[in-house]
Amino acid sequence: MELKNQVAIVTGAASGIGAATSVKLAEQGAAVVLVDLNSCDNTISRMQQVNENAVYLQCAGDIKDHSFVKSTVDDTISHFNKVDILVNNAGTCCRDNLEQITEEQWDRDMNTNAKAAFLFIKACVYPHMKEEGYGRIINISSVSGINGGVVSGDDGSGRSGAAYSASKGAVIALTKWVAKEIGSLGITCNSVAPGATETGITKDVSYGFNQQVINRMGTPEEIARGVCFLAAPDAGYITAQTLRIDGGISIG
Repeated sequence: MELKNQVAIVTGAASGIGAATSVKLAEQGAAVVLVDLNSCDNTISRMQQVNENAVYLQCAGDIKDHSFVKSTVDDTISHFNKVDILVNNAGTCCRDNLEQITEEQWDRDMNTNAKAAFLFIKACVYPHMKEEGYGRIINISSVSGINGGVVSGDDGSGRSGAAYSASKGAVIALTKWVAKEIGSLGITCNSVAPGATETGITKDVSYGFNQQVINRMGTPEEIARGVCFLAAPDAGYITAQTLRIDGGISIG
């Protein structure tokens, strides 16, 4: 119960990495604020399986909307009096190539993946984490933000789209920038960059693993373990880092 008495906000908590992270946080004793457009009832059931005394709050809405972000953080403070951990996980992924992608698709991925992270970070840090003198911010980026798109398809012709890669690269840069600003406040800011992982975003996508050291997809639970490592009090000397959990695909 390393995170007992900690309060965590997790976006995209209804499924995939967000759900697995919420379950792992609950297992370690944290109260979890589950944020998603969809119902998080299944995630809550899984949390209760690992911790029958799991404490949680559901907040349903659009993370791209400033007023929703503010109300979510306000509700968190109202219920739990603080916020210790923020996991910016929710994301969208357009896979169209540069010729096909529309402005609307570009804006959706950039706003969901990058703008929402900015909104939640600002709302949590100022004033709440600052006043507590403590905080752990973990942003879910992607190896696509490092290498310009994970290759998919048996012939290697597919990639995650331009907006997805650009937005995840922005998340990594934002992580570093924020870490420099808030380090003196007792708050760390790191990112986790998954490779191909079994989530809704990768459903029906075929990956070739001949160039990957570990020849398989990752699981949401494997990503969640990395998130919880960075969320722990003992990780207080780690900041501005991007932890690659990608089966070795980004080597070289």
